[in-house]
Amino acid sequence: MNQRRPSRRIFLGQSSAALFGLAGCSGPAAMDGTDFTGIDTGSPSTTDPTVDCTDPFAGGEFLGVVPFTGEWASDFGTPYGVGWDARLLYDLQRVEEHDGLTPNDLFYVRTEYPDQLDTTEQDWVIRVRGLVGEEIDLPLADLKKLQVDQGPVMMECSGNTDGGSFGLMSSATWSGVPLMDVLSQFVDVDAAATQVLVGGFDGHSTPSVNNHSTPGASWVFTLEQLERYGAFLAFGMNGVDLPLDHGFPVRLMVPRWWGCACIKWVNRIRLVDDSEPATSQMQEFASRTHQPGVPALARDFRRAAMQAAAMPVRVEKWRIDDRISYRVLGILWGGEDPTDKLMISFDGQESPVDICPPTKNVNQWSVWVHRFDPTSTGEVLVTHRVDDASVDQIRLDMGWYDRTFTVDEI
Repeated sequence: MNQRRPSRRIFLGQSSAALFGLAGCSGPAAMDGTDFTGIDTGSPSTTDPTVDCTDPFAGGEFLGVVPFTGEWASDFGTPYGVGWDARLLYDLQRVEEHDGLTPNDLFYVRTEYPDQLDTTEQDWVIRVRGLVGEEIDLPLADLKKLQVDQGPVMMECSGNTDGGSFGLMSSATWSGVPLMDVLSQFVDVDAAATQVLVGGFDGHSTPSVNNHSTPGASWVFTLEQLERYGAFLAFGMNGVDLPLDHGFPVRLMVPRWWGCACIKWVNRIRLVDDSEPATSQMQEFASRTHQPGVPALARDFRRAAMQAAAMPVRVEKWRIDDRISYRVLGILWGGEDPTDKLMISFDGQESPVDICPPTKNVNQWSVWVHRFDPTSTGEVLVTHRVDDASVDQIRLDMGWYDRTFTVDEI
């Protein structure tokens, strides 16, 4: 290989409070809708500098970070496991410190660079087969000439849980070329083709423990989905070439879809019709992407898009005007449209979250701050919902992102 394995650094401390900044916005989703018209696809975020977003903690005294209870993860930024079972967790408490983006060496990992992959970037080709007028091999060098900035896009593993402090989630800026542009520019697509299978190399010498992960990295998309979500072949991440564990030299990125659909080490594309079976990876992740059972055909899979979701990622204890307040920093992501109807609840006492200033990038999470003034001590349960009955928010409804912390002083 002509690229060295990236270094890892371990987070050894917690930063002090920083000024509140907003990184992006996202919103509601339809579970299985197919109407892709009239929906913002998520251009780079823009904010109105004239909006007054007063910091409610200005002039206060920062007293420390309050840990979430019942979560075991601590070795953030430290890789563990091998092959398909390799993991690296990102400490979401650092979202604000990193201005909403994750440094490459801290970006979450779910499956490391295949130890059986032995090639160079110069030799890399993507084989295009199936329902095409002519089978072709696309040299990576030709595709990289077409790459453009794709802006910030966040990712989340569909198996992200509180057991790992939700550390299988990160955000970066990307560069690449839209997959539909590649198909239209280089491929003679047969009229019978309705779907596209994108596959990657994932050969590891060490088997997955208890067969937790299934070999065969590939996912099937409709042509409309690729166009609608702006799927692109990524070559760069945060201004440099993709790190090895993040798909070097090329991976698929599908904004607003679960990470399991964002295939790494892409080496094949196949045009198929509606008779295409679901891939082994689609079947493995069927329950984690909230499918109705495990459909046998790819066409019967609901799109693996993230629905509207939110959670607190950092709680700080402050003294303001001779009393204790808690600064709750959180993120909002997923869905199809931006939303300003996020609600937060502390042990059932609900109030709206002020997303300020508003942004329009649905491919990125938005960072928000909420002031909590408790009236009693003890453990507090924090929950969220989007106050809009038309919004699908299955994981919020399930309490997936609920978190607790302890108020020890008021």
